[in-house]
Amino acid sequence: MIDASVYEFLSLLKDNNNREWFAENKPVFQAAKLSFENSIKEFISIVHDIDPSIGSLEVKECVFRIYKDTRFSKDKTPYKTNMGAYVVNGGRKSPKGGYYIHIEPGASFIAGGIYCPPSDVLKKVRKEVYNFADEYKAIINDKKFVKLFPEFYQDKLKMAPKGFPKDFEDIDLLKYKSYIVSHSLTDNEMTDANGKKIIKDAIKTLKPLNDFINRGIAAEDEEINL
Repeated sequence: MIDASVYEFLSLLKDNNNREWFAENKPVFQAAKLSFENSIKEFISIVHDIDPSIGSLEVKECVFRIYKDTRFSKDKTPYKTNMGAYVVNGGRKSPKGGYYIHIEPGASFIAGGIYCPPSDVLKKVRKEVYNFADEYKAIINDKKFVKLFPEFYQDKLKMAPKGFPKDFEDIDLLKYKSYIVSHSLTDNEMTDANGKKIIKDAIKTLKPLNDFINRGIAAEDEEINL
């Protein structure tokens, strides 16, 4: 699925994360970037076959830049040591739930759901979970889902979110600030011919979660069904 040259470049970049080295090795970067973008074109096609709701997407709408914004970071290294793409209706800047692929030596993964959404979007997702808790639990407790995605990103409120009853029996499901899960992948899995099958299985497993999330986001702003 991913050519080994992408991992080789990222490993070199991790050891030489400075502008001088990057400038001298720009052709190597361009080759790795092109290879990654070709893989993402294939990734988009795989996702679309399983989830046509993503619509027609160009690679450039999904791939993240390798250049870092270091203005507010203590780490001033100028480049990310990973390559990633978010495949979702509207492209990577969309607030909807989608499919993310992350390529980094020793730390690759595929993820789905919604990460740190705006407060209005998050409230809608929480409403959907509240109003259809049994349906939501059936999705996240499915055996295959749990096997691939055993837990959600653990960034949670300590108290019940504002506007929801504190005595709701599944209140913990409403405390998440993100509704996102991920599945780690080894470098070999991603570069092996079997990588495509692993990706397909993950996308199929993630689709019900994204469908649920996006249904909530698309819903009219209405009162919680108490």
